[in-house]
Amino acid sequence: MEQQNDWWRGAIIYQIYPRSFQDDSGDGIGDLQGITRRLEHVASLGVDAIWLSPFFPSPMKDMGYDVSNYVDVDPLFGTLEDFDALLERAHDLGLKVIIDQVLSHCSDQHAWFKESRASRDNPKADWFVWQDPAEDGSPPNTWPSVFGGPAWEWDARRRQYFLHNFLAEQPDLNFWNPEVEDALLSAVRFWLDRGVDGFRLDVANYYFHDHQLRNNPPADAEQRARATEIYGHQTHIHSKNQPETLGFIERLRSLTNEYPGRMMVGEIGESGDTALDLMGEYTAGDGRLHMAYSFEMLGHKFSPGQFRHNIERFQTAAPDGWPCWSFSNHDCMRHVSRWADHAADDKALARQCVALLMALEGSVGLYQGEELGQLETEMEYHELTDPPGLRFWPEVKGRDGCRTPMVWEVDAAHGGFSKAKPWLPVKSAQQSRAVDGQEVANDSLLHTYRAQIATRQATPALRVGATEFMDLPDPVLAFTRSTDTQTLTCVFNLGPEPIALTLGNAAAPIGPHAAKVDGTSLTLPGNGYAYLDGAVSLTLRRQ
Repeated sequence: MEQQNDWWRGAIIYQIYPRSFQDDSGDGIGDLQGITRRLEHVASLGVDAIWLSPFFPSPMKDMGYDVSNYVDVDPLFGTLEDFDALLERAHDLGLKVIIDQVLSHCSDQHAWFKESRASRDNPKADWFVWQDPAEDGSPPNTWPSVFGGPAWEWDARRRQYFLHNFLAEQPDLNFWNPEVEDALLSAVRFWLDRGVDGFRLDVANYYFHDHQLRNNPPADAEQRARATEIYGHQTHIHSKNQPETLGFIERLRSLTNEYPGRMMVGEIGESGDTALDLMGEYTAGDGRLHMAYSFEMLGHKFSPGQFRHNIERFQTAAPDGWPCWSFSNHDCMRHVSRWADHAADDKALARQCVALLMALEGSVGLYQGEELGQLETEMEYHELTDPPGLRFWPEVKGRDGCRTPMVWEVDAAHGGFSKAKPWLPVKSAQQSRAVDGQEVANDSLLHTYRAQIATRQATPALRVGATEFMDLPDPVLAFTRSTDTQTLTCVFNLGPEPIALTLGNAAAPIGPHAAKVDGTSLTLPGNGYAYLDGAVSLTLRRQ
């Protein structure tokens, strides 16, 4: 039973962005019925679970991350009955279902906020972060919003400012009020009772703010020079990452523990070593998050040192914690485009990336379309919907380029996603990689993903083994994954040019590989990789 409850350890989680997966209603926006119809494709990959981005009622100012009702389905996506049918079908196919919980903030159209802003003495007056202006009318402090401008919005009715770390239409809930925590826990329980298997917690490190509202210190000069918006000019030690957050996470864990086999993975909205340390802190022991992830593998850095540092820093921060790693999601440029400068060609890079991801210690996430080697869509300004892109174009192009619809059919209108014009365009570069075309091609990336996933699922060392890195010069990344009964040596050429290595002993590759093994000689093409059976010493041969 314990092993069944810990299904999430080493699991492979496939993220579905509901607006862009499959439209069955014909309005150009994906929906729950469409997801249900396409779940066989997801199951065929061999993954363990799906993560559904928000499908709750919302004005869609931030595409569902501005929730106006935590316990219902937005009519754009269907009904609660449609969700129940999706859940049942997923479980029939052996897939766990994880749903987003956006607890840090809600929509300004949520009934809670409407009541809170009505007066200073109503029952929910203190459910959000309200503050009087300074004497000159300016905001209470200098905190900026992630999406640009101050993190404070003036409300004429209360004649106070309210806090919003994101859009002004996304007011922050006041976690210093125990009634807020209780209400959110009740909403979480609603979905547990409905049968979901877990939660992805949006910006889990934003729940609490500094009670004294102290100003953040400035970021260092290097970070300020890189920043394209004011958010990057501060080190956010007061507006997020507060120690009180751990208390609420522990309450969430106590709740999920009432339901055997349920789990939580938290998004850490932070960067650098702070993010990795928070991942460790939030997953330490058995009373906090089951897993956490940050953006440290979702950026532009692509080097052996970067991957090694991320994993070893987490191991140091939480030797008993559990990470979740991914290379792409709905918030960042698709990794095949993001790391193109390091590619022999995009397909070689895509194959290497899935081999590397499946070799990482922890659980892993895949983003819809990743199994097709999908590229970032080049967007024009008039096609954008994402607030950061609209506000900071062209220096910031926003997140629409990674959110364009899933492509199912090479020759169908809009890639088979919808019979109507989609909410974001399907362009030829994306449609050429459609599922049906890759199904019939024996050497397609889709088949590589299935084979690589199957290798991880069948190999205990890859799924739950411990990691030990090897000291080799760039561009080689090498490490062992070991259990009590099995050791593999995983080796990757992170550069576009071929390299050769000498093996300490002969070893055969297992599973898919892009390498040539001849006795004690290992040749890796650009973006080559192999899992070698056993513990093998490696020496780079200079050519």
